[in-house]
Amino acid sequence: MQLTAIDLLVVLAYAIGLFALALFVSRERPGHKKNTEDYFLAGKALPWWAIGASLIAANISAEQIIGMSGSGFAVGLAIASYEWMAAITLVIVGKFFLPIFLERGIVTMPQFLEGRFGPSVKYVMSVFWLVLYTVVNLTTIMWLGATAVNTLTGLDMFWGMAALGAFAAAYSLYGGLKAVALTDIVQVVLLVFGGILITWIALNEFSGGQGALEGFAEMQARLPERFDMILSRDNPEYQNLPGIGVLIGGLWIMNLSYWGFNQYIIQRALGAKSIREAQAGVLFAGFLKLLMPFIIVLPGIAAVVLAPEIDRPDQAYPAMMAMTPVGIRGLIFAALIAAIVSSLGSMMNSISTIFTLDLVRPLLMPNAPEGRLVTIGRSVSFAALVLALFLATPLLGNSPQVFQNIQNWTGLFTPGVVAIFFLGMFWKRATEIGGLFAVVSSVVLSLVWPALFPDMPFMDRVGLVFLLALGIGVAASYLQKPPSEGKVVDLRGVSFTTGPGFNLGAVVIVAILIFLYGVYW
Repeated sequence: MQLTAIDLLVVLAYAIGLFALALFVSRERPGHKKNTEDYFLAGKALPWWAIGASLIAANISAEQIIGMSGSGFAVGLAIASYEWMAAITLVIVGKFFLPIFLERGIVTMPQFLEGRFGPSVKYVMSVFWLVLYTVVNLTTIMWLGATAVNTLTGLDMFWGMAALGAFAAAYSLYGGLKAVALTDIVQVVLLVFGGILITWIALNEFSGGQGALEGFAEMQARLPERFDMILSRDNPEYQNLPGIGVLIGGLWIMNLSYWGFNQYIIQRALGAKSIREAQAGVLFAGFLKLLMPFIIVLPGIAAVVLAPEIDRPDQAYPAMMAMTPVGIRGLIFAALIAAIVSSLGSMMNSISTIFTLDLVRPLLMPNAPEGRLVTIGRSVSFAALVLALFLATPLLGNSPQVFQNIQNWTGLFTPGVVAIFFLGMFWKRATEIGGLFAVVSSVVLSLVWPALFPDMPFMDRVGLVFLLALGIGVAASYLQKPPSEGKVVDLRGVSFTTGPGFNLGAVVIVAILIFLYGVYW
């Protein structure tokens, strides 16, 4: 079942409205020329609700909605650990990481690494992030988004990716982070309510029209193996989600890297009005993360029975969308497009920020006018989008579960990312050589590890490589004299005190997680 003319009209109306809103919120004030702070950090004026909404809109894109729902089809609720553990990770980021970043007034993650370690670390990590965002993230978002477009409209995959990229470019290249973050409020509303609606319809269909709650109960009774959060060793998906190791091992490293040290994500919090606004924003995002598995994973599980004919797991969510009524289907499709273009826009903004501020300005144009830098940023992000468009099919065309494919690729680098930031933030003796050794050794170890330990799940490998990279970084730091006082992070000058609202919210999130894992262990 494909989109009707009414559905397409709903999608078109949404697209026009979003583009108009982006132009309105990012318009230049009279007498004020847009500078790099305006374009890359939204003028450091984002309120908590915009930060939280934008964090979720940037995160919950095609790789989450389509990819995670596909993993729900193949694995079950166990894949929800990525979402639920992210909630407590956001609490940690708000409590311990944001105070350090905002106190030092940084704009990019490479900028922090340069100030703490030196230029060599900054340039290595800048190139790493640019490659990761272009080759892994942009390609994945466009590919999975085009999968949904192809299922519901029949549009060719390449042209579906091109259309999504053009839409994202149209509203994000002009307005920068402000356009992305403030339109994300609309995106999240559509995303959450559209997701709730499709889950409700799928569960009701599962019960034969007896109601969503009845459908949920019947689903658990008919597919009990899909509701095991902690997989046993004999489960075929144990290699991706290795039982108790998910809770105490490498998933922590994956989440800390993604939510704490990822320019694509943390840029929203860096654009906050104040530390309190930033912390409230990440806490708000944490609560939204608790909800996500119920509107993303459950439809994938329902598709096991309702759409057994699909060819690939990543077709599960589009198949559930096709069951919704005319008009509503267009609204849900618009919500999916909202998530995709938001993530593409966010990724493009992060690429332009790192390339322009961390590479072009210090290496090539130290005295370039602000307007010139903004133009360069727009150009390079568009070029990255075009490159990703042509790389997507060769890289992802034969991947059965794209969400797991992303985790496997990023798992090669995340141990070193977390190791270098931990060393830089919390150990004064860490040196430039120590930081470089931590990053490089983590990549080398991650590449040779499968040959040495072929049966070890990749998530266990991530945790162990992190510990080894951290140890190597510590040992290598003693090859160099201690850094000067101006480079180290003086934790005595950083306040980790959080307000009562943040503290209460953190306790509630932990309590909810204990309950959820207790029920679905």
